[in-house]
Amino acid sequence: MHNGDFANYQSILEYLKQRNYYPLFLTDTEEAALLLDLWSRVYKYPLEYLIEALAPTSEMDFDMLPAQKQAVYKVIQKHHVISSPDGPWFFIIARNDVKNDQFQLIGITDTAMLRPQVFALQEGEVQIGLICSEKQAIDATLVSLQREDARFRPIADKYWNARGGSYTDGGAFIFSLKDAADGSGKKQLICADKFGKVIETTKDKVVVDVSKKTKVKAAEGKAIEDKLAALFAETDGSAANKIFAYIRDAMIGFQTDTGDFRFAIETIKSLGLKNDAFKQTAITALTLLNDLRYNTGKIKRGSVLHVLQMNLDELLAATPMITEKSTSRFAQIDFTNRAALRKPHQTEQTLVIDAGHFEPEGENCDAVLMVKAFKLGWRNFIVYKYRGQRFTGCGFGPATKGVRIDVYGSSGDYLASGIDGMEIYVHGNAQDQLCQIMKDGKLVVYGDVGQTFMYGAKGGSVFVMGNAAGRPLINAVGKPRVVINGTALDYLAESFMAGDALNGGGFVILNGLGFDDNDGAIRELDSPYPGSNIFSLASGGAIYVRDPHRKLVEEQLNGGQFAKLIEADWKLIEPYLAENEKLFGITIDRLLTVDGEKKAPKDVYRKIRPKKTGAQVDDDGLAETTD
Repeated sequence: MHNGDFANYQSILEYLKQRNYYPLFLTDTEEAALLLDLWSRVYKYPLEYLIEALAPTSEMDFDMLPAQKQAVYKVIQKHHVISSPDGPWFFIIARNDVKNDQFQLIGITDTAMLRPQVFALQEGEVQIGLICSEKQAIDATLVSLQREDARFRPIADKYWNARGGSYTDGGAFIFSLKDAADGSGKKQLICADKFGKVIETTKDKVVVDVSKKTKVKAAEGKAIEDKLAALFAETDGSAANKIFAYIRDAMIGFQTDTGDFRFAIETIKSLGLKNDAFKQTAITALTLLNDLRYNTGKIKRGSVLHVLQMNLDELLAATPMITEKSTSRFAQIDFTNRAALRKPHQTEQTLVIDAGHFEPEGENCDAVLMVKAFKLGWRNFIVYKYRGQRFTGCGFGPATKGVRIDVYGSSGDYLASGIDGMEIYVHGNAQDQLCQIMKDGKLVVYGDVGQTFMYGAKGGSVFVMGNAAGRPLINAVGKPRVVINGTALDYLAESFMAGDALNGGGFVILNGLGFDDNDGAIRELDSPYPGSNIFSLASGGAIYVRDPHRKLVEEQLNGGQFAKLIEADWKLIEPYLAENEKLFGITIDRLLTVDGEKKAPKDVYRKIRPKKTGAQVDDDGLAETTD
């Protein structure tokens, strides 16, 4: 046996066949696991080089690597590129690292960005790392674990997508289980990326123990109750916003050992049960606390969300069932009572759907029930306890302006696909294939969106608080208008065909911002767009990137070109940034502030448009130039 025996997985199979072990079928992951093991044994590669052999770094990512690492990677790619599988794929490999006395779970992301992969980490009394193709699978796992063991929580401390072959993290993450360094004999879970950088969550914040009865000192409890009761009594329509501001500002002073925060949230829920007006106020206030980012004081944000979502669920669950006689403006339906669906009574305005037991798709899916309810006259929907159900908002047909759907829980794929006029608000992260072939309407996501977001979309307005995963807005046409406050992994608006942005066409605003895990403050990402391909092969539309430090380079465009931001461009996008401010609290002033100094829009945003040919006339006459 020599090093050349295992150039690719076919030679591995031949080797196994000679020893009377020849599986009839190997999945991509099984092939990758075999290669990983055999390369480790034969070549003695460290894990980083094993991952590079499977998922080679290329394009601009390769150019961004240190020179020494480039030299090593060139040799690895030369000898092993034939063994790197074509996409789409993702690898989740369990490994017993005997040499280092540890168990490892390795997630390697498709370098072509054709398959999604989501990572999560939860730390506290116990630790858990998860790798799945979709976030809703992670959430379902955590919910199941929490039912068996209260030390787990249904929300991870950190979720993230990976960009395959990235120079920043390699698109691969490794969860290693090893003996703790303190000699206690306990095990410790460590998460690191391909290059060995450790991924951590906030260590100096605590978790609220929801298994115990809430306790609060009498004086503090009375003060909280009196303050909230006074705010609920406000009649000028500002009650919910004032309640949100009160809790937000009080978070830093809330003491975790006395349960002040949990008591305050439970008080909001209790007051919301008094009448319909209070109920709407409580729903709105708790939703704002769930959606927006702020300093959560001594408590982990994931634990804050857990408390909020528990109380929101309990508040919504107290809604009269559709089979009951009631004068409430809210009516509730669940899977058991789905056959009782009827027209809304005179006082009823909102149908609350407990999605907990509906099937993910098909005739017994909540999405089908909503279409039936819409045809019966319902226009406002609140859907909670989602656990991955798909197609929310699909099938309503044309001209659905005036319909609103609020989504709580872990929603599934294809949400808002093909919608024509309605509004959908997702109060958390969303999944893959959102807004495909969307025609008109509005989608707001208070978190991240998944893979192939707005594929082939034709119109509508979309606002995303966080990031988009791979390949958003591919083949979009018409006039979609999108604000992404974070970034996109790669292939943003590939083959975009959305006309002329300044004459009714479509565009994307990419702000390149994130939120600090400790205090919730807005921060700039290392790069507004880390991928090698933005606006590739586009023939219409525009992308407006917040890039005051000019980090994007022409090599990333692949068919587009930078153009000067003129007054007409700012006039076009400013209303969308104003709506973005209203939804997420990300002010225009903050967007225009760079290193503490407010600047002109043209010095902050860069326009990317399709490359003009010599025969075409520029809309502004000027391409961007550097001084």
